Amino acid sequence: MPRLAPGDRLLVATHNPGKLAEFEALLEPRGIRVIGAGELGLSAPAETGETFLENARLKALAAARASGLPALADDSGLEVRGLDGAPGLATADWAGPERDFARAMRRVREELVARFGSIEAADRRAAFVAALCLAWPDGEVECAEGRVEGEIAPEPRGERGFGYDPLFVPEGESRTFGEMLAAEKEALSHRAKAMAALLARCFPPIGPETAGEG
Repeated sequence: MPRLAPGDRLLVATHNPGKLAEFEALLEPRGIRVIGAGELGLSAPAETGETFLENARLKALAAARASGLPALADDSGLEVRGLDGAPGLATADWAGPERDFARAMRRVREELVARFGSIEAADRRAAFVAALCLAWPDGEVECAEGRVEGEIAPEPRGERGFGYDPLFVPEGESRTFGEMLAAEKEALSHRAKAMAALLARCFPPIGPETAGEG
């Protein structure tokens, strides 16, 4: 049985406004009231895990215990085949402390060129990976993972989305995530795939009692 009901508050353990907006869009139809970590002044714990799932779990548990609310956390990243899976767990770190993702995307391209001689010759196969964990203050945790395959675009394209979205072309598409409308990206994204599994297990369904709320 879902432990969350329409009208419940859910802490989303992120300071990234783009991620927070994605979760709000996913959860509003279910009547869940989303609160960002910044709204409660919560700091992020050190990400000491060795996998996306481990990091998502520790962030969710830390937020739930600090706030007394159920907390949802994600750890996600870009894996580039031609860079042996990098940036991987260092996906956000490549943007530096100022979170300059134009710089991060430039580094991906520069490292591919350095290894393969040109961006056209590079192995540009890539994947976005997301791990989501939902934790309660009593220590119960539910987790799920999602993945979307694709490739690195020769140049960043589009101004929508956030992070590396303008550099990633999902499989079967010609546009980057940065060129897609939010609803188009949501239908394909790694985060939405992981969230679908958690929605089925832990959240109230969309029904007459929630469809008209918000």
